[in-house]
Amino acid sequence: MSILAQAAALAFLALTPKADGAVKIEIDGVRNTRGTLHLCLTREPAHFPDCGSDPEAIKKSVPASTRQVSLTVSPAQYALSVFHDEDGDLKLDTTLGIPREGFGFSRNPRVRFGPPRFRDVRIAIPAGASLVSVRMQYLL
Repeated sequence: MSILAQAAALAFLALTPKADGAVKIEIDGVRNTRGTLHLCLTREPAHFPDCGSDPEAIKKSVPASTRQVSLTVSPAQYALSVFHDEDGDLKLDTTLGIPREGFGFSRNPRVRFGPPRFRDVRIAIPAGASLVSVRMQYLL
């Protein structure tokens, strides 16, 4: 293949849009419909589980009555965190470090002392459609 043909092929690939992933997130176990569910997808372990400071994070807030959320993202490895902000103060309320509001993560890890590690909740979101199920947990 000539250099000109290679350059043309590279230019074509650079201009071809990458296929996005259509993610449907199903949320189960929300204890009431008060307040808001805050969802956050991040690719960066340093920004997990609170990815509010991650400029590349994908965030969405929906009424607590919502049980399915759809997002469009670039195919990659992500970690998803969700919390149920029942009182509308935009933070996960705690008592002595124990969450008073609900929370959940991709891959539904069992949470004991502190949040799970990024690698334990990491999910691959491919191009095309995918489904992620999150089971909310309430400790108090």
